[in-house]
Amino acid sequence: MHSFKFGVCDGGRAAGRQEHEELNRNKGAEGRAGERLRVTAVLLLSLTMGMPPGYAQQVGAGSNGPDKATSELPAAPAPVMTTPVDLRPSNHDFSRPFATWFGDPINIYRPTIIGKASFTNSVRLTDLVKDGKIYLSLADAIALAIENNYDIAIARYDLDIADTDILRTKTGAAPLGVPTAIVSNTLTGAASSTEAGGGGPGGTAVGSGGAGSGVNGLTLTTAGAGPAPENFDPSVTGTIQLERAKQPQVNPLFSGGLKALTTNTDEYNFTFNQGIITGANLAVSFQNQRITTDNPFTTYSPDLSSNFRATLTQHLLQGAGIWMNKRFIYQALNDRRIADSSFRQQILYTVNQVESIYWGLVQDYEDVQAKQHALEQSNQLLGDNRKQLEIGTMAPLDVVNAESSVAADQQALISSQSALNYQQQIIKQAIARNLNDAALSAAPVIPTDRVGLEAIPEETQPVEALVQEAFQRRPELEQAVLTLRNDEITLKGARNALLPTLDAYAFYGASALGGAQSPDCVNFSFSGTSTSCAPNTYPAVGYGTVTEHLFNSSAPDKGVGFNLTVPIRNRYAQSVQERSLMEYRQAELRLEQLHTQIRMQVVNSMFALNNDRAQVRAATAAQDYAQQSFDAEEKKLHLGASTTASVLQQERSLATAENNLIIARAAYAKDRAGLYQTLASTLQHYGISLTEAASGTVATAPVVPGVEQAKPGNEPNMTPPAAAPPQ
Repeated sequence: MHSFKFGVCDGGRAAGRQEHEELNRNKGAEGRAGERLRVTAVLLLSLTMGMPPGYAQQVGAGSNGPDKATSELPAAPAPVMTTPVDLRPSNHDFSRPFATWFGDPINIYRPTIIGKASFTNSVRLTDLVKDGKIYLSLADAIALAIENNYDIAIARYDLDIADTDILRTKTGAAPLGVPTAIVSNTLTGAASSTEAGGGGPGGTAVGSGGAGSGVNGLTLTTAGAGPAPENFDPSVTGTIQLERAKQPQVNPLFSGGLKALTTNTDEYNFTFNQGIITGANLAVSFQNQRITTDNPFTTYSPDLSSNFRATLTQHLLQGAGIWMNKRFIYQALNDRRIADSSFRQQILYTVNQVESIYWGLVQDYEDVQAKQHALEQSNQLLGDNRKQLEIGTMAPLDVVNAESSVAADQQALISSQSALNYQQQIIKQAIARNLNDAALSAAPVIPTDRVGLEAIPEETQPVEALVQEAFQRRPELEQAVLTLRNDEITLKGARNALLPTLDAYAFYGASALGGAQSPDCVNFSFSGTSTSCAPNTYPAVGYGTVTEHLFNSSAPDKGVGFNLTVPIRNRYAQSVQERSLMEYRQAELRLEQLHTQIRMQVVNSMFALNNDRAQVRAATAAQDYAQQSFDAEEKKLHLGASTTASVLQQERSLATAENNLIIARAAYAKDRAGLYQTLASTLQHYGISLTEAASGTVATAPVVPGVEQAKPGNEPNMTPPAAAPPQ
């Protein structure tokens, strides 16, 4: 690497054009190294002589042959199809400073206070408790999850965190990035049938701007590549130093016979620095000294000296331009939209998770009801058999068989009750923020909704139409496209870093002296004699006059110049540019892969939903047949045309058919919700406001289609059945 300082001559513009023409004529015959040197020369001369802005980036540092095509910036990705929603969960906009120098100069140095999160349940949950039970509809469960669920509460902070990156990048600093992965710490009874992973390329648990490696096999290491922008926050530095020094003298000839000189130095220095969006920097220094000494060779004591210098430096190649210095702001704005999209994805995921838990609760609730009904039938059959045994019309073995069936049904009921108790706790931790209340923790949850089996419009639409709908709404695609835009910014920064550093600078300064005649002042003659200075030999000059001389150009110091730094091999910048381009190509492939994955998810969801509906129809028919078979076999037993074993077999078949129907309905409900999540249309179907979700307060309760009210009464008894007394 070499650095040069040079001036500008009038013949430079013509030389630049001639060199550029020669480069075009010989481009195909020269080697790669020679071409890079000529391109560098063209860039230096053309930009110095006033070539059009942006020409440096158009020429670039490419290579000949096939490599040139891969070095060019890729075409812009497809536009983001979803509408951005500017979500802000708190009252304060963290993309703006909390205080400003002009409005409140003290508070800019004070920390911002952010209140603690609430750990109490929303009032909505308390209102649902009646007679020590929580009567919960699916809409209430979704609203409570939006207000209380910890996963959503944690993800909600990411919106404000993304705003702090916008404020940070306004100073010229690189963004830290925000998390875009799904928060999935809520316990669930079963895994969701839809994809749980979140975020597009760059979506990691660390953050899109600060991650070293991303998910899905992507490499993310060059974010922020390119020259660092200037610091746009001005700074003032002040130094006040009082020094008292006494220095022994080796040769008294030069100290006026004194063995030691005493010098008192007071310094009052100030500097100001301000970065400018064009890639310029303004540095101003103002230095003042007051020196008193007993050195007889000093004319003034105290001696007042003052210096002023303002230097303006402008990058012409690397780091030049408004866009190059604002690129981190653009990245932070994209990251903010990614955070909005990620929060929407979090709502989709958590709502689907809560709905799956709710239908699991309904499944366990109905299973307990079915097990109680089966136990009642077994007990009734056992009682009838014992009466017939007493009158001698039933064999003892039939009674034993019935007792065995009762014991089995009791065990099945206890197991089902345990599953229901656990599922009630599962849904509580999903919709409540505080379970330490003993009454709330012990309150049973009664689901008031059942799945409706009427067909939804999506079941009759062509699969391709649903695929296109998913392409327009899926947050993963939106995040992937926005991340590609950030990668484009990185590519341009990496290309700009290939250029040499050429700075133009201009400075203006001045210096002034003053003070009072030193009482130890001595005049020396050529004959070697010395006499004390007569009073007023050197007129006193006050600090006001010194300052006046500083700014009236009586002693100016001004000039202009250029500073050139040329990396001869430039291997580091080449490696970063190449790596960033390859990472971009990876992200392009991932974007297309996301389209394929989403297409397959939609197709799979449709197949699952159609299969579930057919399964419900088949299970309903099987349950009707099992019920009629049981009723007929029971009548035969009363007429003496059947046996207890046959009745018990039909009872087990009926219990199995009822269980299969319960499972089929729950699977249909879960996969229907999964289809909504796959299409990213849950918010539209349920009327969920994303703005209310960001604030944590649901003013408009969701309206869930496709559900029906449960039949009143017939709540299962959660007390474990007592063992039958021995006979």
